[in-house]
Amino acid sequence: MKSFNFKSATNTKEAAKLVSGRATFLAGGMSLLPAIKLRLAAYSDLINIKKIKGLSGIKVSSKSIKIGATTTHAEVAGSKEVGKSIPSLAVLAEGIGDPQVRNRGTIGGSIANNDPAADYPSACLALNATIHTSKRKIAADKFFKGMFDTDLKKGELIESIEFEVPEKSAYAKYPNPASRYAIVGVYVAKLKDNVRVSITGAGSCVFRSIEIEEALSSNFSPSAVDNVNISSKGLNSDIHASAEYRAHIIKVMTRKAVSSC
Repeated sequence: MKSFNFKSATNTKEAAKLVSGRATFLAGGMSLLPAIKLRLAAYSDLINIKKIKGLSGIKVSSKSIKIGATTTHAEVAGSKEVGKSIPSLAVLAEGIGDPQVRNRGTIGGSIANNDPAADYPSACLALNATIHTSKRKIAADKFFKGMFDTDLKKGELIESIEFEVPEKSAYAKYPNPASRYAIVGVYVAKLKDNVRVSITGAGSCVFRSIEIEEALSSNFSPSAVDNVNISSKGLNSDIHASAEYRAHIIKVMTRKAVSSC
């Protein structure tokens, strides 16, 4: 591990002022620290934002749930408010990693990292989320740009993520048995005005399936997916699953998610 400067901020303005050189923000560190240890990433400064009180917590309204960026996966999974308003989001959080990861990792860190097999990005797309940062509001559809790439600018800090409360929703994941990352994960949400379906683990970045959305908009049932053609072109292919297998699993996980709604 290469040396770096460790700094702590007590508010978002202070955190922004501490950004210089090749700096990054640190909350749970579940992805960041292993990357640094393996020398896959190097930073001049790590800015600890875990002490910023305004970045944690869950606020619920009739139309949305706003979750602070440093709120842990365990807190989301165990929240009575989340379990009542968007139970599928609590289920998703409970299925992340292991107890150590869930009690340390944060929702903001997960979406800022944008791992192609992470769970939370699929929830953001399916639940029409808005990412609130220290500078602006970003629609989830515009936030996730590519593998480990987002619309965040240098020094821009995620403060909270606001999810639309759906009429129905469910998340179904075919996990890697070791890491619990999604080989394929499908999040289905029936909102007031439309149906949104997002896929994680299958491509280089989380994405929406317009074909499945159209099918479910006409007939919101597992059978609606039967005649949908999922192309394997551009999907991930590795030691865990071929592109063709992932295309098949997308339909399987979609049926499972719809059945659970």
